Parts: sequence; structure tokens; C-alpha cells
Amino acid sequence: MNSDDRLRQRASRLLSQVATRSDRLINEGLAQADARKWHYAVLASLQDFGPASQAALSKRTGIYRSDMVGVLNELAQRQLVERAPDPDDQRRNVITISTAGRHQLRRLDKVLDALHDELLAPLDPAERDQLVRLLTRLLDHHDSPGS
Repeated sequence: MNSDDRLRQRASRLLSQVATRSDRLINEGLAQADARKWHYAVLASLQDFGPASQAALSKRTGIYRSDMVGVLNELAQRQLVERAPDPDDQRRNVITISTAGRHQLRRLDKVLDALHDELLAPLDPAERDQLVRLLTRLLDHHDSPGS
């Protein structure tokens, strides 16, 4: 077995290399749409799970709290989200997706669909679904308490 074969048999290395290529493709594609992957994550989270505090959005999306402030400032400046005082705790804000944010999310969904088609081009639809299921299972396992 030569070293190239050994490296190509390591799932961790393959996942890392695909993740690097995926990040580059997604970041460049979203930049052309004047967006970032964190913008998409926040908008999708708000659309799918409803309004949330900054702390809850940070947990939902995996974006560090310190970075979340900047992301929300960018989205608010573009009028894609709205901030309002939390009626239960005036010290924090509740973030809601705006109508413009919902339109932007639909636009970004189309951009990402095309980028994912490019990234996953060698796989047929069943293989794509299987890959997503397997990656989800791995991620859920490693995110569960005690992992």
C-alpha cells in the first residue's frame, strides 16, 4: 500500500478535504450574491424555528456569541432582520426575520442549491440523500452529551 492509498482510506482526511473545498465553493458563491454563510444560517434559523434571542440564535447556528452581534448588525442594516425588546426581559432583544429577509433567504436557497449541485455533481440523488443522512448521523453522535 503506497502513502497515497493510505491517505485516501482515512475518512477524517477525506472529510477535511471535502469540507475545505465545500467552504471555498460556498463562500465564493455566497459572496457573489453579496451574502455570507452566517447570514444564511441566521435567516434559515429564524425562518425554520421562529424569533429568538441572540443567545438562542448562537446556539442554533453554532455562531459564537461575540460574532453573532456583527452578523445581526449586518442583517439589520440590510433590513433582513428586526430587533425588538423581549417583553419578558427588557435587557435582551428578540430577533425576527423580516419580509425582505424571507425574500433574501429564498434567493440564497436557490444560490446554495446550484452550489450544492456543483459540489455533489458526481453523486446521483439517492447517493446525495444517503450522504446527508450519514453526515447527519455522525454530527448528531458527536454533538450528543457524553461524546
